[in-house]
Amino acid sequence: MLEPKDIDLNLLVVFQEVFQDRQISSVARKLGLSQPAVSNALARLRRSFGDELFVRTAAGMQPTALADQLAEPVALALTHITQALNRQESFDPASSRRHFTIAMTDVGEVYFMPLLAQHLHSLAPQIQLSTVRATDIDLKTEMESGRIDLAVGAFDNLSYAWYQRRLFKQNYVCILRKQHPLADQKIGLKEFLSAQHLIVASQENPYARVNQSLEKAGITASAHLRVPHFVAVPYIVSSNDLLATVPQKLAERSAAPFGLEYFKPPIRLPSLQTNMFWHRRYNQDAGNQWLRGFISERFVE
Repeated sequence: MLEPKDIDLNLLVVFQEVFQDRQISSVARKLGLSQPAVSNALARLRRSFGDELFVRTAAGMQPTALADQLAEPVALALTHITQALNRQESFDPASSRRHFTIAMTDVGEVYFMPLLAQHLHSLAPQIQLSTVRATDIDLKTEMESGRIDLAVGAFDNLSYAWYQRRLFKQNYVCILRKQHPLADQKIGLKEFLSAQHLIVASQENPYARVNQSLEKAGITASAHLRVPHFVAVPYIVSSNDLLATVPQKLAERSAAPFGLEYFKPPIRLPSLQTNMFWHRRYNQDAGNQWLRGFISERFVE
């Protein structure tokens, strides 16, 4: 059985960087070491654990099964050590130059970013905030590494390693332009089914479940126009006589700028819960705590 005294802490730092980066050369540059020094550190780790840990492939240094098992507890331990060594460090949003990155969907960007940009400018003028599309990245790896600070959305497949807080729950509504023949009318099931629909053909849950409900009611994607993302929907619907089923927050944000109305559809659709997620490694990080509070104060319902 290995004891903490049996392992040089610096070796675990090398392990974490190789696990995240998968390239010896870039890890060496990041840590200010030579490539032979990084290779020597890996050799010592291999002897200690009796395992290859990383295997060289065309795609870089790929972790073994044991390395995958070690990655999260090693990262968590190093985070706790860092926090212990910096207990006096505080976070001042008014002077901080920290760069935060939030994973969102396109709908999230439309709803959250205008208000966040407005308040960040006055309360934290030097902080940088970036967003990335949650569907375009390996969310688990990016949040474990700290490259993503928060994820905001309806992610229902994250593991125990994540903490979460509910922000709000919303329904789906149908949007249409104010000049639509059905505008200002009571739209029943007959009118709803006979109208032409713009379908957001997302395969991601929970949006895919909405399309399943629409298809079950008799609205098939093959008979209508389709787009892969929600962000284009207000532009399209505002210029023709299509209906589109979207999250209510998107309808609220886009109604006035695009001259749209929205109504509750005459069929049963699942609701959509939006949560804020963060990795447990950063639960005690002062900057992450501030960002979570900043978002919660403005969006929790």
